[in-house]
Amino acid sequence: MARMHSTGRGVSGSTKPKNPDLSMVDYEEEEIKDLITKLAEEDMMPSEIGEELRDRYGIPDVKAVTGKSINDILEEEDMALEVPEDLLKLMEKALNIKEHLEENGKDMEAKRSLSLTESKIRRLVKYYRGKKLPEDWSYSIDKAKLYVK
Repeated sequence: MARMHSTGRGVSGSTKPKNPDLSMVDYEEEEIKDLITKLAEEDMMPSEIGEELRDRYGIPDVKAVTGKSINDILEEEDMALEVPEDLLKLMEKALNIKEHLEENGKDMEAKRSLSLTESKIRRLVKYYRGKKLPEDWSYSIDKAKLYVK
């Protein structure tokens, strides 16, 4: 998807290797699932769990080893997040901007940034509604405070 609020095309980042070398992975599928649940109990987000598995345990790609993504494994263990991680991070960003605006009310760039961030949130809510969010779920800054803090 292209950038929403800028002229960029959104081309970025590296790509995963097509055939990751799994011969160096010293863990079995059940051990990896146990590691994921242990890290989730420490209140880590799925992306943080993936980074931790890659950096500390040498597991380059969970899905290539287990056949399931980290989110799928967490859903099986009933440890999945109520709100998708990307939406949660955007709500956290909106709250930080809102706090900044309470102290600096004349910061017009921050006001625009809050408007753009809330626009992205509403767009994601529309996408996730009925899939990962209930049909009647809607965004408000008060609801974001409950989820983030």
